Amino acid sequence: MDKEMNVTEHLGELRKRLIITISVFILFFVGGFIFIEEIFQFFMQGFQERSKELGNEITKLTVLGPFDVLWVYITLASIIAVAGTLPILCLQVWLFIKPALTPKEQKLSLSYIPAIFLLFIGGLSFGYFLIQPLIFDFLVALGEDMFTMMFTADKYFSFLLRITLPFAVFFEIPIIVMFLTSLGIVDPGLLRKIRKYAYFVLIIIGTIISPPDFVLQIVVAIPLIILYEVSIILSSVVARKQARKMEDISTDS
Repeated sequence: MDKEMNVTEHLGELRKRLIITISVFILFFVGGFIFIEEIFQFFMQGFQERSKELGNEITKLTVLGPFDVLWVYITLASIIAVAGTLPILCLQVWLFIKPALTPKEQKLSLSYIPAIFLLFIGGLSFGYFLIQPLIFDFLVALGEDMFTMMFTADKYFSFLLRITLPFAVFFEIPIIVMFLTSLGIVDPGLLRKIRKYAYFVLIIIGTIISPPDFVLQIVVAIPLIILYEVSIILSSVVARKQARKMEDISTDS
């Protein structure tokens, strides 16, 4: 009977956390729709500047039908909602698993939440402001002598998502590695041991998300490799701190 009540309580708690997270997502989504013109103009300003620098100034994107407009609005509002909901989602996950954690684990895991949000925003910014212009310029220059290029809204924003979202995910790697190291699941020795395999995978990923140009593929892969090396350094820091604490406990005992 107690076990059934415990399962029921866990399901009720999970339902509560999901409702809060979904509610926050909807609020940010609605907020994104309210300010959709300002958000759209922000991205359009960057597009207009890139097209002007390439000698083909374009003031508006083309849509092929009314549903394209709705798709763009939903896409932009969803990005705002995901970014705004991420720290709330992490907090709700932490609150759900909190009873199963020790006070030390509670404090440690809670400290990761702001970092997860900041790294996500940092990854989006890195992909949008640094990597996206390089790939955009390359692709436009590649076809300007052979094709009449028409920039449609859905294609352009699909291009932005394909370039920026992977970096938002990849920028989470260091914090994930730190967390797994603190739990004893990962150690810096293992990360160093599989380094060459990790490099190979990261280069493949860089090839997938970048155009078929060797230089651009390397440019995209280098930040991913740097993130991996940063993860090893941070994992080493966490491992050393844990080792010192264990030594202090042994000395006191």
